[in-house]
Amino acid sequence: MSGPLQGIKVVELSAMGPAPHAAMMLADLGADVVRVVGPAPPVGGYDVGTHLQRSRTTVRADLKDAGDLAAVLDLVAEADVFLEGCRPGTTERLGLGPDECLAANPRLVYGRMTGWGQSGPLAPRAGHDINYIALTGALHAMGPAAQPMPPLNLVGDFGGGSMFVVTGILAALLERGRSGRGQVVDAAMVDGVSVLSQIILELRSVGMWTDARGTNLLDGAAPFYRTYACAGGGFVAVGAIEPQFYAALLDGLGVAGGPDGSLPDRDDPAQWPALAGVLARAFAARTREGWARVFDGVDACVTPVLTYAEAARHPHLAARGTLSGSGRNIVAAPAPRFSRSMTQSPDAAPSAAPNAGGNAGIESITNAWRAP
Repeated sequence: MSGPLQGIKVVELSAMGPAPHAAMMLADLGADVVRVVGPAPPVGGYDVGTHLQRSRTTVRADLKDAGDLAAVLDLVAEADVFLEGCRPGTTERLGLGPDECLAANPRLVYGRMTGWGQSGPLAPRAGHDINYIALTGALHAMGPAAQPMPPLNLVGDFGGGSMFVVTGILAALLERGRSGRGQVVDAAMVDGVSVLSQIILELRSVGMWTDARGTNLLDGAAPFYRTYACAGGGFVAVGAIEPQFYAALLDGLGVAGGPDGSLPDRDDPAQWPALAGVLARAFAARTREGWARVFDGVDACVTPVLTYAEAARHPHLAARGTLSGSGRNIVAAPAPRFSRSMTQSPDAAPSAAPNAGGNAGIESITNAWRAP
């Protein structure tokens, strides 16, 4: 068995963050990914050897050198996908823009991932995840009432960025099977984050979400959808939205509730602070591990809040092999999973092509890709 993308050849132009993450996902799914980096290792050693570069081959090329540039274009001519995450105009200046690459290979899917997109007033501007989610409205909705709080860089860079460029690439490959033609995929994080936000936009449109942070069902205001501190410093996450799960939550906590008014009304947002206080006092009576035992096997939607190291040891994730490793070295397994196709191992090492410091290494891969 092999990955579902076996036979798909990808040229990845080295970048930071979400672009290598997207390339990692394509390689995880079985694509043959060749990563092109500059002639010298980047500052900080962000190069061959990390799990973000797993399952693919790295070659070095000086794109200001005519010979190296020609070698990379020859490789692109044999590829199915070209992936870049540079600021708009960068690959054009290098001689690897869509015009040059599609002229060399009309069937090429040219994936471009940026924060602002290839067009619009902000397209040439710098930015980071926090800026992209801020402009889309998503950041305003996150965090406590007093101040927006960025949710790591998962929403913009990876949710709105790498996931959407991978989706676009796969869709363009599927369309190419009908048309025989490649095309450019413009994946902008501001677009992707906005699509991710559609459920919140929908709730807002029907009056079920307000722009006041910390007042809504899913932003930590609802006492049945938030985290609580436990004895000893740990936390639990509660997602008991449905009535049956909420009833199981109260039963596990040993908190009396019901129509007799013994608890503040969970359906009245004005009473949420009082109800949250009741639940907070109950959770504070035991440790996180103690509550994990109480709710083990109970459909109350209560789980411990784990660190990454703890998550790798959790029985469910361990049984699925979702995370592996320990301490600082935690690695995520490829996803999703398939009934017949085999994805790569999460420990698949990156490699360097023979003569990776010059275009001979690139030419050896090009020749292999040309072979029938």
